Amino acid sequence: MESFLHKALATLIFSGLLVLLIILAAETPLWAGELPPRIPMEDFFRKPDMTGFQISPDGRHYSFLKPWKNRLNVYVKEIGSDEEAIRITSSKDRDIYSYGWLNDSRLVYFQDKGGDENSHAYAVDIDSTNFKDLTPFEGVKAMLEDVLEDDPDHILLTMNKRDPKVFDVYRANVNTGEMNIIAENPGNIAGWGTDHDGKLRLAITVDGLKETLLYRKTETDKFEPLITTDFTDSVSPAIFTADNKGLYVLSNLDRDKLALYLYDPEEKKFLDLIYENDEVDVGGIIWSRERKKLLGITYYTDRLHRHFFDRETEDFFSMLKAQFPDYSVGISSMSRDETKMIVYMASDRMPGRLYFYDRNQPGEFTLLTDLYPWLQEEWLTERRPITYKTRDGLTIHGYLTLPLGRDPKNLPVIVNPHGGPEARDRWGYDAEAQFLANRGIAVFNMNYRVSTGYGKKFWMAGFKEWGQKQQDDITDGVKWLISEGIADPERIAIYGASYGGYATLMGLIKTPELYACGIDYVGVTDLFTLFESIPPYWEILKERMYHTIGHPEKDGDMFRENSPVFHADKIKVPLFIAQGANDPRVVKKESDMMVEAMRKRGIEVQYMVKDNEGHGFRNQENQFDFYRTMEEFLTEHLKLQ
Repeated sequence: MESFLHKALATLIFSGLLVLLIILAAETPLWAGELPPRIPMEDFFRKPDMTGFQISPDGRHYSFLKPWKNRLNVYVKEIGSDEEAIRITSSKDRDIYSYGWLNDSRLVYFQDKGGDENSHAYAVDIDSTNFKDLTPFEGVKAMLEDVLEDDPDHILLTMNKRDPKVFDVYRANVNTGEMNIIAENPGNIAGWGTDHDGKLRLAITVDGLKETLLYRKTETDKFEPLITTDFTDSVSPAIFTADNKGLYVLSNLDRDKLALYLYDPEEKKFLDLIYENDEVDVGGIIWSRERKKLLGITYYTDRLHRHFFDRETEDFFSMLKAQFPDYSVGISSMSRDETKMIVYMASDRMPGRLYFYDRNQPGEFTLLTDLYPWLQEEWLTERRPITYKTRDGLTIHGYLTLPLGRDPKNLPVIVNPHGGPEARDRWGYDAEAQFLANRGIAVFNMNYRVSTGYGKKFWMAGFKEWGQKQQDDITDGVKWLISEGIADPERIAIYGASYGGYATLMGLIKTPELYACGIDYVGVTDLFTLFESIPPYWEILKERMYHTIGHPEKDGDMFRENSPVFHADKIKVPLFIAQGANDPRVVKKESDMMVEAMRKRGIEVQYMVKDNEGHGFRNQENQFDFYRTMEEFLTEHLKLQ
């Protein structure tokens, strides 16, 4: 459970500024009528030469991730210097994925062990000295709360060190590791929030199905409740106003879709409605720390869109669009004064190119890296938005990736429901979809009911519908593909991860006639076991899970009816299961039970377990092994040529 304000700021950086919404995708594939070359599997999933670029606060350096001994590590380079970049980390066991700048000369990164998700916070100087494990505690999960840009020597972290079930807030010295607890979680706080000065002034409590937004005027005051809602109603702080007195909040109170409001915490009342969209939720905000101003908002229909409140910002993004007219374009990192930045361009057929840009030198874009130069754009295919109707009249949005050079009729198809399940699929480059399409397979992604972003009613329509109406939405999509003549009814497979793995198993159980085979990747097999094995810090959300998924005792019959492990005998087609031994979310025991149940009945099942992985494979050699086995499995059972 990350801080809600931290997540809002992450939205600002990584979705609000990362992708420009104008995308000009070709209507007709460039390879129409001609097959593209067969691209090696490794080319889709191997690590980029450089990725994850970030600008230092003072704009003098940039950092990036680069493979070293087959693991992504952090490098730092001085901007404008001819000197080689310096590697400042030495991770040999696992990639570093999450990192950032603490101040002008020091960085932090987060890393777990073997996929157990108990991440430590490590700090290191830009010359690779003064390495420090800031959270050297076993079995403890550390997360970033606030970098404290105005205090270069400290950082705010949340940890479940005192109590595995809850996260307290600590102020840590980034040089020495010395830390003090500044807010103790009474047991019901699910998230914290800071103002622009790094002062801890917001919290959200969860009590059963009720959520309460707490506020205090200063850090010396006690938290007081502002508003209490049912968890299906949301009043989620996005950011404080520039003077730290008001709040911008995303709320769906008395409405279906999340909208952006101005809220007065002293008067405890909503003020202005800033922006609403009739089709979808408002997704996030675009904020300028330098100008202390709300610049715009983001929302997501088939693709990401923005609405601007600031003409200068709108003009700037228009300039980026003119510079890179055929791509989505945005900003992934900026210096403190917002003059130096990393500009990102990508599309559904191009994974990404990164440029350095200095606003003091308008029009000059310096290429930093092409993320996957070995993948030619003309060899890849479009991710096309689609919609279809369910049997009870809901409109489902999704995406279809068709193989190039093939008539879109009677194709082998992979049905690929997303994980979560309270998440959604998005437009953009998808390595799995491109890999499978290159093998001649169409890939079908759908945002079934309970997927987020489409409003409260659509989300709630999926409550207590695991294996039932959620599964029907997937089934109806498959039947739509068949009725459209796109799918060959004899060559359809279903594949998914986490909840998508669960949906894979339930698809094979409930509609065995639809599928030739299935691939379950770290998927839930037993709803009873799911509740028994949840991490301790999910306990606070257990009542909510009872409401959205079901209660193991009160809904025991439903759980048994919709837990794949009790219906293994109904699976008649080949199945491939992959599992991380250290998975804290879907424990190995679940997959073990499913495999045992199937093998007892003589059903063909391949089982891959990686001892150094968790909820999904991170290490490249394990990813290669998984996708290599996937290709062999699908080639055989979908009768690929």
